Amino acid sequence: MSPRITVIKDKILSDNYFVLRNITYDLTHRSGEVMRHRREVYDRGNGATILLYNTQKKTVVLTRQFRVATWVNGNADGMLIECCAGLLDADAPEVCARKEAAEETGYQVGEVEKVFELYMSPGGVTEVVHFFMAQYSDAQHTGQGGGVEDEDIDVLELPFADALERVKRGEIRDGKTVILLQQLQLRGVM
Repeated sequence: MSPRITVIKDKILSDNYFVLRNITYDLTHRSGEVMRHRREVYDRGNGATILLYNTQKKTVVLTRQFRVATWVNGNADGMLIECCAGLLDADAPEVCARKEAAEETGYQVGEVEKVFELYMSPGGVTEVVHFFMAQYSDAQHTGQGGGVEDEDIDVLELPFADALERVKRGEIRDGKTVILLQQLQLRGVM
């Protein structure tokens, strides 16, 4: 039996860049007991992420950019190494992943594999992230990369083993990136 939810209040606190809501609801547990909860929920839309890898060179392509939320939470320079990613907006997940790869790294990838989709922070954020992987080759590097408009992105081509070591050393701390690197490692293709 799933819990029953009765919404008591759903108030928008901010509709600036994304939507922040304050929701009060009663949750009826399996036992029949009703518990009142008050939570803030951040709706930023859904996203897609993609890990580019080259089995011949045994490399991956990652990005490095400033992420203000990490800076606010103790990342001294705010820079984060991560896979290409972006919000879906009106795009299908695979279209978004391909677009982000091209914009951020300059690679136009061929075949793309969907790995899975995950809630990344379900305690307070609505976002579902669609995870993809794609092999790349030097011939597919058709653009400059670096992002668009207000983005300032460094493109990093790293040996796969180095990327895994950077995770161990705490230099790669982005959840979606660690998950995709581990997926690649579990597959044993590198």
